[in-house]
Amino acid sequence: MNLDPDIAALLEMVQAGTESGVRIPFPQLTAVQARADFDASSPLLDVDPPALGYERQLSLPTRDGAMIEARLYAKAEPSSRNPVPVLLYMHGGGFVVGSLDSHQPLCRGLAEDSGAAVLSVGYRLAPEHRFPTAFEDAVDALAWIGREGLAAGLDAGRVAVGGDSAGGTLAAALAIEARANRSLPQPVLQVLAYPGLSSRQTSDSYARYDSGYLLERSTVDWFFRQYLRDDADRDDWRFAPLAAKDLSGLPPALIVLAEFDPLVDEGRDYAAKLRAAGVAVDLQIYPGMIHEFLRMGNVVADALRARAAIGQALASAFHAAGERAA
Repeated sequence: MNLDPDIAALLEMVQAGTESGVRIPFPQLTAVQARADFDASSPLLDVDPPALGYERQLSLPTRDGAMIEARLYAKAEPSSRNPVPVLLYMHGGGFVVGSLDSHQPLCRGLAEDSGAAVLSVGYRLAPEHRFPTAFEDAVDALAWIGREGLAAGLDAGRVAVGGDSAGGTLAAALAIEARANRSLPQPVLQVLAYPGLSSRQTSDSYARYDSGYLLERSTVDWFFRQYLRDDADRDDWRFAPLAAKDLSGLPPALIVLAEFDPLVDEGRDYAAKLRAAGVAVDLQIYPGMIHEFLRMGNVVADALRARAAIGQALASAFHAAGERAA
């Protein structure tokens, strides 16, 4: 397949901006500068739907006493008398950039399309907070749903975990953690959008698409230098879920990948490993797309189509969970 024409045009603009000095690659910036750049460019790529009927800013406690910000989206105000299912969502950004604001359009869209609530988590970023802080923040957010969700109108028996890119990594690892820790709400679905899953970036797709397709090898290397404490962290399944020895008993997975993404092969490999462990997998590979395409509603129609498909999968999983509980 070929690149989608609109994606190709976007990549030409990115390359022209880099060559002219208008766009400065992340490895040449500080983490703070990169975050500002990422957030500033996000509205150019995505369509931010109107505010939903209910949006609430929250602060969630973590195990070390810090508070992290979160944002709850729902079509209408949830009630403890009739709690709604919820997607716990972790944003992408290589564990270094990304925010509640950069992923607001995506989270609003998922809440609209699924009819469920979406709790977007502002986990702490590197290098100020290195591995495994982001993972632990995600676990603590899921634990908060178990403890406090009902008071917020959330049904802890109908929870899904999801994320894009590094957020997809966190969601995959969170599903593994929840299987082992039964005190946590048990996800009914994991939604993994072009996640990073491998300890080492040695796949064929990584070699094929590591330059010129938005997500560059140099950027990934920079992200990991900020996030990991040492090379041994690479082999920890909380960073690289493909390193987990046992994937049996995990919730069904919807894995959304992009054809022209360095990470597409590890996404395929994870889908195969899940299936071999008896986990139901819906693998969707979008032709002509690149990493981050879910946040490109201003660029390609497939961004909105993929988001609608995720919303439908969430609605189906939550409906089935409600039927089982009835």
